[in-house]
Amino acid sequence: MFRKILIANRGEIACRIVRTARRLGIATVAVYSDADRDALHVRLADEARRIGPPPARESYLNGEAIIAAARATGAQAIHPGYGFLAENEAFAAACARAGLVFVGPSPEAIAAMGDKAAAKRLMEKAGVPLVPGYHGESQDAAKLEREASRIGYPVLIKPAAGGGGKGMRVVASARELAAALESARREAQAAFGDARMLIERYLERPRHIEVQVFGDAQGEVLHLFERDCSVQRRHQKVLEEAPAPGISREQRERMGQAALAAARAIGYRGAGTVEFIAEPDGRFYFMEMNTRLQVEHPVTEMITGLDLVELQLRVAAGERLPFSQQALKIDGHAIEARLYAEDPARDFLPATGRLVHLAFPEGVRVDTGVEAGAQIGSWYDPMLAKLIAHGRDRAEALERLRAALRATEIAGVATNVEFLRRVCESRAFRDAELDTHLIERERGELLAPRGPVPREVLQAAALAELRHEERTAREHARRSGDPHSPWYAVDGWRLNGEGRHEFVFVHEGAEHRVAVDLACATSAAARCVRDGRSWHVFRDGERWTLSLKDPLAGLDLDAASGSLAAPMPGRVVKLMAERGAQVKKGDALLILEAMKMEHTIVAPADGVVAEVRCAAGDQVVEGAELIRLE
Repeated sequence: MFRKILIANRGEIACRIVRTARRLGIATVAVYSDADRDALHVRLADEARRIGPPPARESYLNGEAIIAAARATGAQAIHPGYGFLAENEAFAAACARAGLVFVGPSPEAIAAMGDKAAAKRLMEKAGVPLVPGYHGESQDAAKLEREASRIGYPVLIKPAAGGGGKGMRVVASARELAAALESARREAQAAFGDARMLIERYLERPRHIEVQVFGDAQGEVLHLFERDCSVQRRHQKVLEEAPAPGISREQRERMGQAALAAARAIGYRGAGTVEFIAEPDGRFYFMEMNTRLQVEHPVTEMITGLDLVELQLRVAAGERLPFSQQALKIDGHAIEARLYAEDPARDFLPATGRLVHLAFPEGVRVDTGVEAGAQIGSWYDPMLAKLIAHGRDRAEALERLRAALRATEIAGVATNVEFLRRVCESRAFRDAELDTHLIERERGELLAPRGPVPREVLQAAALAELRHEERTAREHARRSGDPHSPWYAVDGWRLNGEGRHEFVFVHEGAEHRVAVDLACATSAAARCVRDGRSWHVFRDGERWTLSLKDPLAGLDLDAASGSLAAPMPGRVVKLMAERGAQVKKGDALLILEAMKMEHTIVAPADGVVAEVRCAAGDQVVEGAELIRLE
């Protein structure tokens, strides 16, 4: 086994690898960018090395700097985690040249599956079923148009390299193809450095089912059963579970054997995932193989009792897999929810800010790389944590996950916690009516407005503010020369008046007036967390943020009229509007790239472009005025 390993990643997976390595007696070296100097994974590791500034290409994608850090610290191996350089064959090869063990498959296996089009051709030869499509080398626009027409609309265009939903587009008709290709190519180039595309028939109600495989250096390859990852938005997974609901023993066996055929075709070693798309009638097709550990691997660990990170390290050190296919059994059911810093009410835009409050429940597994006080920036994936619930069956696992989401408290940034709870409580998910369009189909229910602020929430905030004022007054009194001065009293006493306190809170632009009497007030069933002049109130699985209105200064809630501000930090990749241009409501004005995803900024109303305050290539901060309309 290794004495010391370097972890070429960040966040929850870096923390997870540190903890597993420590249990095995292996020392760890963390790497970090300037944005992650104070990150949790940096403090957990035995050593830490700076590798560059915040942009990933200058830090976590800087293979030379990472290898230099490994050699300088005496690490014997590099664990890439997932994302960044985990599926980079050039980096894996560079590790070997430097005398370092890459904890993952061979460079040749990564290359074989990294080119999605070539992988499809290889799988076809191995007898693995494929979705009808075009996987050829030619990228001529006319050729792609002909192939799309041959396949039949709607079609799915996706990058030949990369994954994670980036650069994928559903095209409903021939007239939409050119624009979709342009956007998809640009996004693929930014994310993967490769703009080549492939085209497949778009399946209307498919399930996304993947099989965990594991191989050792002695040639043994096994599968660790399947996961259902159908609940997605924009091709990004939201909830995952194992085993896949409704899959028969015979289907499980057929999928497992197809996954093994795929892995054996490239002499696979280490942890990998073979992803399939399945139709309601049970037919399934190969989509791609991820030659790394997956974000959702914990659900497999929960139903098998295995530690996949430990297995990765043991296999990389040359050990055999310590079990046979026949020895593997499924124990119960597990469901994972991904918690992101994003705002579902604003079309899931990534959110930034400081984590003012963070509290996770007991009774479920929590994988996280953040803690209270952490600054959530715009440089990397906005995932905050994963909650994984296990039960004797799906119903029990789901109930535990629902309870965990209701008890999760995060303040300081917008999150998808409440949205996840709504998905878990929806009839469609409860009844396992799973396909990749579940969220879009149930969008009205899942994203419905919450309604007015409950009176109990306002009362809890008012009582919390009153008690805060009382504590502050007592502290001032303690420090003053006259601790008994009546000016420090907050008991609400008034000459010939009632002992009441009145507060005005603001929520989403609306004012709410509430009075409270400290002498007779009772605490509502809510937790309140103060953040400046705001209160975050957690009650019944919901978070309400109430700003305390200053009775002297007032609060101006009106945004600048006619301005279009950046909804998040990002880079302007394309401008579609010029000064003086007349635009209609909904017209695309510019494209902003943030966290490797493109976001189109549209005109909120008919008008004339009075001013353009940015240019393609500009890096802008959240709130920066980009365009002014009249």
